[in-house]
Amino acid sequence: MFIHLGGDTVIRSKDVIAILDRQVETSETTGEFLDYNGQQNKVEEIAKDMTKSIVITTDKVYLSPISSSTLKRRALFVSDIDEI
Repeated sequence: MFIHLGGDTVIRSKDVIAILDRQVETSETTGEFLDYNGQQNKVEEIAKDMTKSIVITTDKVYLSPISSSTLKRRALFVSDIDEI
């Protein structure tokens, strides 16, 4: 199944490794992680200056304008559907 991250961005739910809250995850390590992936052109900012969550997938890092709690609910909903 798929998860809508905002804008025109949709990803496969099975590719998601982690969904982080941007305001909570402001540690030095997170900053270094984003800097490194940015240098590798693996960071996609969906809506400029509106980042609420960080979605880490197998091949890319997305900065989403949708809150992490909403994205987690969507991921759980998709997971429940897959079980049916």
